[in-house]
Amino acid sequence: MRALRTLFAALLFLTGVAGGASAWAEDAAGRTPEPHPAHGKGEHCVADTAFMRRNHMLMMYAHRTEVLHEGVRTPQFNISGCVNCHAVKGDDGKPVSFASEKHFCRSCHSYAAVQIDCFECHNSKPQETGKAAAAENGGEDAAKLAAFLRENKK
Repeated sequence: MRALRTLFAALLFLTGVAGGASAWAEDAAGRTPEPHPAHGKGEHCVADTAFMRRNHMLMMYAHRTEVLHEGVRTPQFNISGCVNCHAVKGDDGKPVSFASEKHFCRSCHSYAAVQIDCFECHNSKPQETGKAAAAENGGEDAAKLAAFLRENKK
């Protein structure tokens, strides 16, 4: 009788563990999806993908130090270059900002639970070129600025 109870308990345990383990594996797989960031626009990145995944932060810190402390500006590791190349478009066809879960940087940083502060100062989406002052009022501000500069140049 005791052997039968032990066998029955063992069967329940094994069934529960096996069922629980497979359910856990399904839950774990669906709970936190791995990031699949969008590819950049170019043929290749400034460095190997595996290297960039592991070292991009160090490279950006080194670039920041060169720019701020030494005045050396190189385009290779410039954050605007990264943002321009890796921009992801939203449903409206325009690049999304860091606020969107689709953003290239956010896809991995959210997965790794790493907060970044780059976009407190830098733009998180590409800026339209050639439209700086001519934006909302049909170029009126740009015309005023140009007139001001011409007058003060004399």
